[in-house]
Amino acid sequence: MRVVVPYDGHDPKSRLAGRLDESERRAFSRAMLRDVLDAVERAGHDPTVLATEAVSVSNADVVVDDRPLTAAVNGVLDGFEWSDAADDGEVAVVMADLALATPDAIRRLADAEGDVVVAPGRGGGTNALVVRHPSFRVDYHGASYRDHRRIAEEVGASVGVVDSMRLATDVDEPSDLAEVLLHGRGESRRWLVDAGFELAVSEGRVGVTRES
Repeated sequence: MRVVVPYDGHDPKSRLAGRLDESERRAFSRAMLRDVLDAVERAGHDPTVLATEAVSVSNADVVVDDRPLTAAVNGVLDGFEWSDAADDGEVAVVMADLALATPDAIRRLADAEGDVVVAPGRGGGTNALVVRHPSFRVDYHGASYRDHRRIAEEVGASVGVVDSMRLATDVDEPSDLAEVLLHGRGESRRWLVDAGFELAVSEGRVGVTRES
């Protein structure tokens, strides 16, 4: 299975600007990327980073494509050799901000049945996909989980759904940082701890605070 990890390096994690400055957001996004690549590699696959600009990583090839996400991923699908036995006729797309991803979660995604396998994110997004149907193409605008089910139906592809907390949790908002501190196991959690973040519990709700 070919595994592609899209990564936007232009202005990463802009919705975290209230908690992290630009250089910190870039460093944190790189830590999440490395965690995702590590999970994919430990699950037995060789990841490729599909980046908007050159990025240095030690355990993956990097392909630069500065087009928007939908066009860049569809470019991969357009050029994929579906009959290539080395890739088993499968392309996986795993987002770079899944800081809680583990090898077991990636294996569940890879082993799920369906011409198209979707791991939905919170709020209707698509955090990971496996595509086994040569006519399927992605559309990440809006409620992409719903749209991907519709597109699969239109091309006659069966759909499998992976219900996984670790794949459903993409880190976009400040409130998501608590999930990384609670459930993270890798570099992303260590980065937050080293940056002074810690859990804050108030009236039964968990958030984060940062040492000044």
